Amino acid sequence: MPAARRPAPITIEDLWRIERIGNLALAPDGRRAVCAVTQFSMARNDSSTQLWLLSTDGQRPPRRLTTAGQRATQAAWSPRGDRIAFLARREQQGAKDELAQLYLISPDGGEAARVAEVLPGIEAFRWLPDGTGIVYAAWVWPDLKTPKAQARRWREDAARKDSAYVTREAQYRHFDHAHPAGRVVQLMRLDLASGRITPMFAGTGLELPRDEQSPEPFDISPDGRCLAFTLDPAAEKVAGNRRAVVELDMKTGAQRRLADDPAWDFDYPRYSPDGRQLAALAAHVGRHHTMMMKPALLPRDGSAWRPLGEAWDHEVNQPLRWSADGRALYLTAEARGRTPLWRLDLAREAFTVIEPGGTVQGFDVAGRGEQEVVLTAMDAADHPVRVFARRAGAAPQRIERFNDALLARLQLGPTREVSVTGARDEPVQLWLTFPPGFDAKRRHPVMHVIHGGPYAAAGDTFGYRWNTHLLAARGHVVAQVNYHGSSGFGWAFKHSIMGRMGELELQDLEAGTDWLLRQRWADKRRVYGTGASYGGFLVAWMNGHVPAGRYRAYICHAGVFDRVATFAADSWSQRPLDLAAWYYADLAKVLAQSPHASAGRMQTPTLVIHGAQDYRVPDCNGLAYYNTLKARGVDARLLWFPNENHWVLKPRNSQQWFEEFFAWLARHG
Repeated sequence: MPAARRPAPITIEDLWRIERIGNLALAPDGRRAVCAVTQFSMARNDSSTQLWLLSTDGQRPPRRLTTAGQRATQAAWSPRGDRIAFLARREQQGAKDELAQLYLISPDGGEAARVAEVLPGIEAFRWLPDGTGIVYAAWVWPDLKTPKAQARRWREDAARKDSAYVTREAQYRHFDHAHPAGRVVQLMRLDLASGRITPMFAGTGLELPRDEQSPEPFDISPDGRCLAFTLDPAAEKVAGNRRAVVELDMKTGAQRRLADDPAWDFDYPRYSPDGRQLAALAAHVGRHHTMMMKPALLPRDGSAWRPLGEAWDHEVNQPLRWSADGRALYLTAEARGRTPLWRLDLAREAFTVIEPGGTVQGFDVAGRGEQEVVLTAMDAADHPVRVFARRAGAAPQRIERFNDALLARLQLGPTREVSVTGARDEPVQLWLTFPPGFDAKRRHPVMHVIHGGPYAAAGDTFGYRWNTHLLAARGHVVAQVNYHGSSGFGWAFKHSIMGRMGELELQDLEAGTDWLLRQRWADKRRVYGTGASYGGFLVAWMNGHVPAGRYRAYICHAGVFDRVATFAADSWSQRPLDLAAWYYADLAKVLAQSPHASAGRMQTPTLVIHGAQDYRVPDCNGLAYYNTLKARGVDARLLWFPNENHWVLKPRNSQQWFEEFFAWLARHG
């Protein structure tokens, strides 16, 4: 009998074999759920996302629902629970979808069927409460009044031979793509029986936010009569503008503002089960743009809306979910490197953690009373996402085993959370990931992995891009500092870096390095700094502000190098708020927060990585940083991807990314 295989450190190939779980949706009775599972192929250099059916009592194994097409997304159960709708581009009766279309499938089996050909495609949708149709969001030409005219214009536009992008809009691209020229996001109603499409916003001038194509910015009242949605009330749409909540009567066309206050930003409205009020997120941006999103209640009877949890020092993520009795809200909010699931009792205005995390990546709620089911997709530092179902009064039960066989043959090193004294003599959280078989009697190289944001945090989660176990697998101790500005540590901590970006964060990182160097297992000659996005900015900042020799080498992925040049980013309107200056009004203040202003002091070898399709931190930053180092005679290497955005998402490109990453550390080992 052959000996059992001993667990081995995780490899690049192992990371891409992990099946990634998302898009949780519970059936109305809570007995079944659907999720999306993404599988990657290194050989084909692609991925496939398919839908799986889960039993929330754990008595039946998961069953695959879809097989065709490359990507099935936004699965949602019909109100009666007899059908599941989803978006996909597939082939049906010999015709291939040119854009994402709506498909229906029975949870009991059978093939999915396309409802209708909808041009110019569907971005997001919600079921009507009676199950007769959906309301969907689409990029449309606002001057065209009929769906036939929209389809005709789309075909004409698709047949264009020229390729120039022409606009007068201030908000014209997002992350890695340009917004469709001349179009806006509006809501349409689709009748499933007839295929008839009715525009909801025709002639109103209304549009949804342009930077988020999910169903969360709009909802349908329980009686099916009204729509509630968020919009940017400004004449010129700009990323970062405050938003209002509007309600539209789908029968009469009458509209009213449920929440519209120049001092507040509102988003993600959700009707209560009885339809008498809505929950939404609200931030007091009149006080400062960094104010945190909190729950709010928006009555429909004309009375004033009210914020909830103003003294509760956490920022709430979307989505919000009501309990069936309307007495509570379920939500996630970061807390010191973790993201629990919370229950907000509305009568007492009390927040209670019901799933502590790790990190709750997604959740849903269905059922009533003792039959209520809470479904969570949760990961932690030592495992990728797992799905749990919790019934009233019972412990959570895991209901899938997608990645167990793979993880059983992997040896992951331990993780540890410590606290150091950072800037302003305040405690700063430091996460450590140790290599497998860590021996505290040996010397280990130390690697900072600096998170982006800055309004984000490292912590008890299993990353797929900068996976700390993979980065530690070759003997490094990985350190992640939640520097000032990180989220999950209260508003004052988050806000503290405004107008002096780089200053407090560097003090925190240096305090972390000091702590690391005091450990007997740390190799003081091999300390590295790596990071992406805002973490890449801090790596470049360190190169100009930390004496040469303290860090052996740097790796800067998609980092800001030149604050002025980064005005080309899709977030150009928001960054000056963080800097507390516009470059054309106070250039000195902007330069004081820009790494390139200290280029004359940069001496540490650096691997610079960037993608050409990165609109969040345009690649002029990486190219200028690399060119500057070469001009100064500093050892540098450039890894530039013509077909990647702010992240590296293609399996083969990710493989090359890690190989270059490890090779650079070895070169400077």
